[in-house]
Amino acid sequence: MRLKIAVLAGDGIGPEVTREAVNILKAVAELGSHDFTFHEGLIGGIAITTHGSPLPTATLDMALESDAVLLGAVGDNKFNALPPDKRPEAGLLQIRQALGGYANLRPSIAYKPLAGSSPLRPEVTEGTDMLFVRELLGGLYFGAPRWWNRETGESINTMRYTKAEVTRVARVAFELARGRRKKVTSVDKANVLEVSQLWRDTVTEVGKEYPDVTLEHQLVDSMAMHIMNTPRNFDVVLTENLFGDILSDEAGVITGSLGMLPSATIGGAVNLYEPVHGSAPDIAGQGKANPLGAILTAAMVLRHSANLEADATAVEQAVRKVLDAGYRTADIARGSSQVVSTQEMGKLVHQALVEDIDRRQSMHAV
Repeated sequence: MRLKIAVLAGDGIGPEVTREAVNILKAVAELGSHDFTFHEGLIGGIAITTHGSPLPTATLDMALESDAVLLGAVGDNKFNALPPDKRPEAGLLQIRQALGGYANLRPSIAYKPLAGSSPLRPEVTEGTDMLFVRELLGGLYFGAPRWWNRETGESINTMRYTKAEVTRVARVAFELARGRRKKVTSVDKANVLEVSQLWRDTVTEVGKEYPDVTLEHQLVDSMAMHIMNTPRNFDVVLTENLFGDILSDEAGVITGSLGMLPSATIGGAVNLYEPVHGSAPDIAGQGKANPLGAILTAAMVLRHSANLEADATAVEQAVRKVLDAGYRTADIARGSSQVVSTQEMGKLVHQALVEDIDRRQSMHAV
């Protein structure tokens, strides 16, 4: 298997967690005799400082020429005074749009060893395995017109969707649900927003193509409550851009930390992979960052771009094994947990992964 991966570590803790994810991908490549090549580029605040742009042309060109893009995080408080289209986050929006991925997949799993890390009771979170499918190229983040008039104190953003945009992301959600528990929960605000009325009508229409999948609709405000009260009732959660951004971050409470959440953006010319957490500049360089979200993101690279399902599962099982052994980074540490650094956690997962793959290869050789 050959795979060309663009690595955009970004800002803050991005380089630290991305390094551990790349080490995992290199281990899979070496043990499986795969040809993975890695090419580094700049994005976000570091790109502004170095090249004057949050997404330099060279970075975008490299990304478009790759088979997958692995991104760390973007954001730096020192750029907060800049207009929104000049800040580090603008680079993230630009690369998403350029790569064309419209379906953002965000798993939210309650790992049993981390039950004590969530503020929710274990009996609430136990058994939760949700997959958010977030539309990523429409809505308020990309709708026009958008502007801010500082002199008049007025601003505007536009939430806009077409039926075609909703249809294509809905089909992704239904297809994924077929391989899971066959249930889709579509989230909107159809009681007050015309855009959400279009969303609901279109998702309902698409749902008729999938009679084996149960479809339900939830208003976004009630969904925010249900995620905290009965999270295991949900399987695939389909949302527009803004609602998905907020709700999937909220789901970090279930896992115990945003540092546990991976994501993949599919459907475009090149798939984009990034952990859900931000750049966390306050802990950058201190070895406190949780690399598991980035490592689980590497598993999604293996699953969705390399089509190496067994290896993707092996990475996920390695993470579970390390958690079962009681190892934690500071954000998920509770009680008598063994607190380890970013790099130490990466090494532990690497070791567990190598042991698992070696064992599988030995079994096949017999």
